[in-house]
Amino acid sequence: MNLQDTCQPTASDNGGFDIQHIWHTVTVALPRHPYDILIGPGLLTDLGSDLNSFGLASRYIIITDSNVEDFLALDLVELLRQSGIHADLVSFPAGEESKHMNTVVQLAKRMIALGADRQSAILALGGGVVGDVAGFLASIYMRGIPFVQIPTTLLAQVDSSVGGKTGVDLPEGKNLLGTFCQPARVYADIGVLATLPGTEIRNGLAEVIKYGMIRSPDLFQFLEERWWDVINLEPETTAHIVSSSCTIKADVVVKDEREGGLRRILNFGHTIGHAVEAAADYKIAHGEAVAIGMAVISTLAATRGLMDQSDLTRLNNLLDRFDLPRHVPAGLRTVSLIHLLQHDKKSADGKVHFVLPEGIGRVVISDQVTTEEIESAIDACRPDTT
Repeated sequence: MNLQDTCQPTASDNGGFDIQHIWHTVTVALPRHPYDILIGPGLLTDLGSDLNSFGLASRYIIITDSNVEDFLALDLVELLRQSGIHADLVSFPAGEESKHMNTVVQLAKRMIALGADRQSAILALGGGVVGDVAGFLASIYMRGIPFVQIPTTLLAQVDSSVGGKTGVDLPEGKNLLGTFCQPARVYADIGVLATLPGTEIRNGLAEVIKYGMIRSPDLFQFLEERWWDVINLEPETTAHIVSSSCTIKADVVVKDEREGGLRRILNFGHTIGHAVEAAADYKIAHGEAVAIGMAVISTLAATRGLMDQSDLTRLNNLLDRFDLPRHVPAGLRTVSLIHLLQHDKKSADGKVHFVLPEGIGRVVISDQVTTEEIESAIDACRPDTT
């Protein structure tokens, strides 16, 4: 049995759940290893019974960070215990600065000390950093054990918990070490989002806007028209944007699991966004960096004549509506951003692939973007020029 076989069990029915908690189910219909994304409020209440029904492992290791440990993880351990499930809790310091190999090694040593073996499974409870680190560890621990994603941020629920990408950072860039390892299941409990500060909600909304831009004019328009409900986490609205985002990503991942072509469209705003993050020493949140990246690359597309100015205006207005940045901070030098772009891990044969919008809901991938075009778009998005 190879690594991929061990870390990607197939989907099962929802026999362990009270159906009132499941508002949407999105299936990532990969041929070898399909799995379900369950979306709704209160899912964690029935998590223990569902895991018992699923029969994924004999015991579980909950991996979380220091932020989630206090307000949610300890309660989850007790809920699982009441369902007869043996679950141990392991945490690491919250933040992007913990997303490196030393964290993975330390977590692995903790699991060994707890007696975790190949019949164990990992529950990744937290945001994108937790999902990336825990998924990476699951893919290599004893050559691969199953893991489940339990995303607790909007960004993780709509994006990073789905699709099977795991990884850690190097000083040279984000996610330069990683694997593709699909989760066995994703539980997107929208009820936990109520505990998040507004900055975290906005962070996730950048990814939702991305999905509207690359594939869904309807989702984009929904965000424009229902912005107040979106910001205030109205339950049906929240479930809709999570489900819509996951449906789009699932469709793309099924067609291109390992980013050979189509999946690159999911990087809209990310290529420049990752450079912004790195140049800012990760003091700019991922979603905010992606928002800046979307504004810059859309400005470039409009300058080329690929995208109507009216669509660029709609994007900028929506970013403003959700209080997301679209200006490149003055302290980030253009030359530094260009240098980081040239070392992007998604480059091929020395060429960086950019996702260029043709309008709301339509994008193309191009490796024919000049340095001069990028510099001009970055400078056009400086605070004193827009």
